[in-house]
Amino acid sequence: MSAENGRISAEAIDRKLRSERILRAEGVPLLAALPVIETTAEALKRPKEEVALRTLCLLFVAAKGEGLGEELVERLLQSYELRPHLTPKELGFALDKSPSQHDRIQFTWRHEAAWTLLWALGFVPQLGKPAQICDVNFAAGTMAERTTSQFIEDFELRPIADILDQADLIYRYHWAVRNARMKGPQVPAALDPGVTEERHYALNWLIGCNGQAWDHVTTDT
Repeated sequence: MSAENGRISAEAIDRKLRSERILRAEGVPLLAALPVIETTAEALKRPKEEVALRTLCLLFVAAKGEGLGEELVERLLQSYELRPHLTPKELGFALDKSPSQHDRIQFTWRHEAAWTLLWALGFVPQLGKPAQICDVNFAAGTMAERTTSQFIEDFELRPIADILDQADLIYRYHWAVRNARMKGPQVPAALDPGVTEERHYALNWLIGCNGQAWDHVTTDT
């Protein structure tokens, strides 16, 4: 929660109110008591290079999840010099010659987290409501068309205030999804639970929520 001298900041309250207006307009249930998130002064400002490398790692493991061949996996690991930047879980999956179907599916979903970071890097114009899966071919193309250094150079991180706006909004979308699932199978306003969770995960990492490393990011609501 954001606070200044024990009081919730006006910036955080304004952001929360803007998110709630969007949710109401879209017919998404909301919980007014859901707290505010970090302010621009409190959020972590990750370097552009770190975000770009994390995006490349996500695109890589998502492609492996979709069935990328072993030879191509090894070639990409070398050409993009990704090995030092993969998390322990990602590296384990990348080197697994016969991953389970469950692991393949879980890592394929990382396309949505990568899409969120591509937005933060300015390559995706807007995120919009988390109601449909991303353009996987476009996302993969951003990597295939560039070397690692070109990928880092071609993007510019959005202002932290814009990133926080999306982090606050996805936090409230995710609450609506989880609340609906506790009551029954119907998810409100055509929200996609998988897309919502991956965006929340990526945005919480971006703002340094609870200071967690990628493998241990939480998406509490």
